[in-house]
Amino acid sequence: MNYLAHGLDFLDDPYEAAGAAVPDWLCLTRPRVRCRSRQAARFLLCGDCDTAAIARGVVRHHADDDWFHQTAAFGAVSLELARQIRRATGDADGMRPSFLGHILVELLLDASLIEGDPQCVARYYAVLAEVDAAKAATAVGAMAGCDATALAEIITRFREVRFLYDYLEDERLIMRLNQVLHRVRLPALPPRFCEILPSSRALVAAHQDALLGAGLRDGAPHGARPVLAQLAR
Repeated sequence: MNYLAHGLDFLDDPYEAAGAAVPDWLCLTRPRVRCRSRQAARFLLCGDCDTAAIARGVVRHHADDDWFHQTAAFGAVSLELARQIRRATGDADGMRPSFLGHILVELLLDASLIEGDPQCVARYYAVLAEVDAAKAATAVGAMAGCDATALAEIITRFREVRFLYDYLEDERLIMRLNQVLHRVRLPALPPRFCEILPSSRALVAAHQDALLGAGLRDGAPHGARPVLAQLAR
């Protein structure tokens, strides 16, 4: 899952929404900081309600990702996207196609959510605007047991740049994908990659409910998955 899919359940709780984004934000820190569920779990009953909310969001992020990546829908869609990517790029090995197949499912799922409800991303950014970035960074640093002050600037930039909107436009989506590829030292995408995006968008949109678990667990929302097992991570 990507930012919006992780955060949709928390549009009434700014710090829990921020906590659900923390593991992805931390991927941008240098040197990289990590905050595991078992680290965050120690703060679930913290006396500071904002810190406890961040901890809940971190735990939910990891639980949702574990569930998401094991679903049949994710496996089938990411495999099909990898096949299309391999054809578009001409890659002889599967490293870039398999990596992009995984990432593209998550980015296009956010795009599908925005297209279905254009106001949801505006509400998401509005909720995150209520978060004190420095306080969030301090809380995450306490959980991770290290200096996480760089997170404050990442949160601020995330709110300013609002790159989730870029997922709606093919050229800007490719720019964002190339930024990810650059970070992991994989080659940029060729121009013809754009040709597969319309069918890729349609594929992810067609599987949106399955990817989010809609209709499962007696109608419970996609985030209502057990998280206690994740506390031992």
